[in-house]
Amino acid sequence: MNQKLYYKDAYLQTFTAQITKQARDNDGNIYVVLTETAFYPAGGGQPHDTGQLNQIPVINVEEIDGEIRHYITEEIHTNDVTGYVSWKRRFDHMQQHAGQHILSAIFWDHFNIPTIGFHLGREIVTIDLETSDLSSETAEEASYLANQIVFESRPITVQWVNQEEAKQLPLRKEPTVTENIRVVIIENLDYNGCGGTHPKQTGEVGPIQIINWERHKGNIRLTFVCGWRTIELMKRNHALVKGAAQQLHSKEDDIPNKINQLLSSQKENEKALQAANEKLILVEANELLQQAEKTSFGKQIAVNFTDRSMQKLAKLAALITEQDEHIITYFVTQNGENLQCICACGKAVEQNMNTLLKAALPLIEGKGGGNQKSARGGGKATISGEAFLAHLIHIQKETQEA
Repeated sequence: MNQKLYYKDAYLQTFTAQITKQARDNDGNIYVVLTETAFYPAGGGQPHDTGQLNQIPVINVEEIDGEIRHYITEEIHTNDVTGYVSWKRRFDHMQQHAGQHILSAIFWDHFNIPTIGFHLGREIVTIDLETSDLSSETAEEASYLANQIVFESRPITVQWVNQEEAKQLPLRKEPTVTENIRVVIIENLDYNGCGGTHPKQTGEVGPIQIINWERHKGNIRLTFVCGWRTIELMKRNHALVKGAAQQLHSKEDDIPNKINQLLSSQKENEKALQAANEKLILVEANELLQQAEKTSFGKQIAVNFTDRSMQKLAKLAALITEQDEHIITYFVTQNGENLQCICACGKAVEQNMNTLLKAALPLIEGKGGGNQKSARGGGKATISGEAFLAHLIHIQKETQEA
C-alpha cells in the first residue's frame, strides 16, 4: 500500500520514483513498474489515470500479479523518473466516483433500491439499480436529495480497517478483501468499501444530473453525470436550445409550442400530399389505359420505370386492372443495381401471373412470387429494364400459344 501514492493523496499530480522493472507483455506492449506511483490503475469501475513519465506518455495503467504496470509509448533509458498525472482526467474520475456513492446511497436510504452495478465511461456514468421500474418522480427526488448532499459540502474521508473492524461499520455490502480494507466515508450518509479516488468533500463533486434510465436485464440502468461533465452538458444543451430558438424565430420558452405547431402543420401537409399523390396516380393509371396495346388475348401495358417503389407500382397496377378486367400490366423498375418487377392482370385474364414471373426471374438471378392475379419479384440489373420487359412478354406469348 505504501507504493500507492494515490491512496495517500488523491490530489498528488507530480512525483518522483525509480524503475524496478521494464518489460513487454504478451502483446508486445511496453510497461514499467515503479518503486511508488501516483497513477491509479483501472479497477472497481473506475478507469485508469494517464499522464507522462519523463515526458513519455502513459497510456494505460493496470495492476497485474501484484505489480502496477505503467504502459508507455517507448522505452525509458533512465532509472529515475518524474511522473505527471493528468489532473483533468483524475479529478473528473474523482467527481464521478464520489457522485456515484452519493446517488447510490440516496436510492438505498430513501427508496430501498440497491445499486448492483457501476460503470464510469468517458462521457457518462451508469449505475444498475435493482428494481424493475423507476418513476420520474422518484428520479427527480433522488437527484434533488443528492445535490443537497453536494451543497452541504460534507467531508469525505478514508479509513483503513481489518475484517473484524469492518464488521463494526455500517457497510453497504460485504468487502471483497479480508485485510487492508479501504472504507470511503461520506459524513452521515455512506460507508462504502472502495478502492477508487475521491475528493475531500462532497462540494467538489459539483452538480449531479440524472440524464436518463432504461430497462436492462430486468433492472434499471440509470445514466448520470457529475461536476464538470454536468456543466459541459448544460453548455451543449443551452447551445441546442438557443440554436433551435433562432431557427424557429421564437423565444426559448416558446419552443414546445412552435414544435407542436410545426408537427401539426406537417401532418396536414402529409395528408394533402397523400391526397395529391392519389390523384396523380389515378391520372397516370388512366393515361396508361389509353395507351394499352391490344393483343390476341386482350390488352397489355408494359412500362419500364426508374427509381419507382414497388408499393406505388403495385397501387398503379391495381388501379388499372380494376378498371379493365381483360388487361395485363408488366411494370419493371431499376433501383440502383437491382431490377424489380410486378405482373398483374384483370379478373377475366386466365393466365397465371405467378407462373409467368417465376419463369422470367432466373434471367436476372431473381426471386419472387405471388398469386394468379398478381406477382412481384426482383434480381440483379444484369440487363436493362427494357430487355427484361421483352423477356416477360416473350414468355407470355409462348405460354399463350402453347
